[in-house]
Amino acid sequence: MSRQREALPGVLFAPLSPLLEQIPLAPDPAALDFLLAGRDLRTASGRRVSFAPPADDGLDYETRIWRSGVVATRPGNWHDFFNALVWLTFPRSKAALNAAHLAGLAESRRSGRRGGSRDAITHFDECGALVVASDPSLLALLRAFQWRELFWSRRLDLLSQARCFVFGHATYEQLLQPFRGLTAKAVLYEVGADWFEKPLVEQLAALDERLSGELAAGAYQEARDYQPLPLLGLPGVTPANECADYYDDPWQFRPGRRVASV
Repeated sequence: MSRQREALPGVLFAPLSPLLEQIPLAPDPAALDFLLAGRDLRTASGRRVSFAPPADDGLDYETRIWRSGVVATRPGNWHDFFNALVWLTFPRSKAALNAAHLAGLAESRRSGRRGGSRDAITHFDECGALVVASDPSLLALLRAFQWRELFWSRRLDLLSQARCFVFGHATYEQLLQPFRGLTAKAVLYEVGADWFEKPLVEQLAALDERLSGELAAGAYQEARDYQPLPLLGLPGVTPANECADYYDDPWQFRPGRRVASV
């Protein structure tokens, strides 16, 4: 079940590249054990993280991680494989998300309903991305849904002054076969110009520290906290977007919701 690396949109797989340089791109438990060896990944509850097939222990997925550190990982499953790789890439943020899920579960038991916060963090966990830019006007265009200007008119600026780091493991799975309309839920960060001069591993560590701290402080608990990002619009993701007309597709590059006048 291996994949040809050259067939993938490599620009979006960049966060996983330090790991994928060490193992074949295939959902193999032995590869995950190899990557985990020598690392001390911990949950927010202090448990050492491990990847193992689902257990019939009566615990839900998040509670099992919190209590034992075991992340249920089905052999041969791309979804679970990418989830494990994200744990290895953003360990503090994944631990913070697990803690947020546990808090949400406790609140659900008290109120008798799931609540929107768990939906929001689940969407980010599955489909999230981090967009980093040294030019705040690029982030402003993203927030304003000005897709053609962002992706085409400001294309060179976007390539030199911004990066997209995919976080969601479901998105990585979908990127094996990208499709029209593939959209991430993005958190936006402004950084200094020198940020892009750092090695990738330092960038990932800095993002993990920042995001995990915000999640632990209760940030990103509502759907509106995330910015929709049509991933196939990013330069380098698909050859189709090398033409300006690509961005005239209103179904894929949708305008933002209009605020009703009072």
